[in-house]
Amino acid sequence: MLRTPRYNGLQPSSLRASIAARGSSRKTGSEPERLLRAALWRTGLRYRKNRRDLPGVPDLVFGGARLVVFVDGDFWHGKHWRRRKARLARGHNSDYWIAKITRNISRDRARNFKLRASGWTVLRFWESDILSDVRKVVQRVRSAVMQNESKSQKVKPRH
Repeated sequence: MLRTPRYNGLQPSSLRASIAARGSSRKTGSEPERLLRAALWRTGLRYRKNRRDLPGVPDLVFGGARLVVFVDGDFWHGKHWRRRKARLARGHNSDYWIAKITRNISRDRARNFKLRASGWTVLRFWESDILSDVRKVVQRVRSAVMQNESKSQKVKPRH
């Protein structure tokens, strides 16, 4: 069972800083997400965006392949978490930020588990990985779509 960090008694260092941080972080349509979507579309892959009926509202959903893709921000989702956590611990309002990002990491894991338990394949990509080599990410998504579609073709009963 995942432990949920508590924010009791913790607050952002300032309302202005909190608003600025949230404002600079888009929930949908970030640059890496747009870049990935465009690259996937050019290869002929079709998807749905932000399906709210699925846990975590995946950024991209390939329904026929039962595949979901999340584009995770490096900061908010804890890329290189040990290093980042140590840096945050030396900064302002460290308890708040460490609890917040720890909770995001826990929530991501819980959503992955829930989706996989429902028969979905989950792929998560860091924003920096997409920005540095979108073709590599597209190839991984494409391979997973093809593999999942071929599996579902084998399972379908013939009439």
